[in-house]
Formats: sequence, C-alpha cells, structure tokens
Amino acid sequence: MLQEYVRFTVTLLAVLDPFLAIPIFLAFTADAQAAERTRLVHAVVLTVFLVLAGAAIVGEPLLKLVGASLPAFTVGGGLVLLLMALAMLNAEAGKVRQNPEEAAELRSRDLSGVVPLAVPLLAGPGAISTTIIAAQKGGAAHVGALIACIFAVCALLWLVLRLAQRIGERISTTGLNIATRLFGLILAAIAIEMIAEGMRTLLPGLA
Repeated sequence: MLQEYVRFTVTLLAVLDPFLAIPIFLAFTADAQAAERTRLVHAVVLTVFLVLAGAAIVGEPLLKLVGASLPAFTVGGGLVLLLMALAMLNAEAGKVRQNPEEAAELRSRDLSGVVPLAVPLLAGPGAISTTIIAAQKGGAAHVGALIACIFAVCALLWLVLRLAQRIGERISTTGLNIATRLFGLILAAIAIEMIAEGMRTLLPGLA
C-alpha cells in the first residue's frame, strides 16, 4: 500500500513539474515586489491544493455522474499524461497544460496569476485525472492518505516557488530543462503503464 502512495506522489510531482514553472513564474513576477511575489506563491499553491483535494473527494461521484468507467478514464488519463510527457521531453509546457491564448493572458500580467498559472498550468487535466484515478481504489481513509500526499507535493511546490529567484540565479535554463526532461521520462513510463492497465481491463483478450 505504501508503494502505491509513493507512486502517486512521484507521479503528481512529475505532472506538476515545479521546475517547469520556475521560468514562467519568474517572467510573470519580474516587476513584482517581494511581498507581492510571496502572496502570489501562497495563492497559487493553495489553489493547486484545493483543486486536487477536491478532485480526490468528488472524483468517484463525478465519474458516475458522467457514466464513465474507471478503465476508460484510466486510458484517457494515461493519454493525457503521455502528451504532457512528450512536451516535457522537449522542455516545453505543451498545449495540454496551456494553450496559446492562456499563455498570452499570462504574459499580459493582467490576471491574478492564479489563472492560468495555478490552473491549468500546474493543476491541469493531467494532475486532476491522476488524482481522480488514484482516488477510486479505496474509501475515506485512502482519500485522506491521497490528500496528505497532495499536501506534501504542494509543500514542495511552495518551497520551489518561494526559492524560484534564487534557483533561477544559480541554475541555468539548460539545468531546468534537464530536470523537466527527467520528469518527462518518468511521466512517460507511468503514462504507458496506465494505458496498458486500462486496456487490459477494457479488452481482457489483450492480457
């Protein structure tokens, strides 16, 4: 059981990829004061936590409401993660995380930063689908453990964003891209395993 939570934590960390967010966050807050930057970090991380914790709690009722089976959702979620992983291997955010219009809004700095920085850049389709899929495998205690994992990942995200300026000064763009590519490789392997798991359930003849 512990291995399952470790896998979920690693997957979620790879999906959120705080290192990919560093250059975007720095560009967005280039003219901001330290206090403004701190408030934005708090707002972004809190939003990410609430969105993912909400997905863990309401994920099962939502699937039942739309009539989607867990195996089908697993395959779909795996495909989303695979698309994200392929973009990360190119050190790019990718259109699954952020379309051109959302990127333009972020560059304009007219928004609070919670949208689209927190949603959908960080807590986007990949993170939400990963959380919903993981939440289907147990009861209230299981969901509580997943929320604890989400809290741990968000704590690390908070730390990275709080230190974003220092990290950006000490690590080159190439170094950040290498970290993103490593996360992309991990995410690609997890995505393929998710797709295979869902396909085996949907099409038992493939097993």
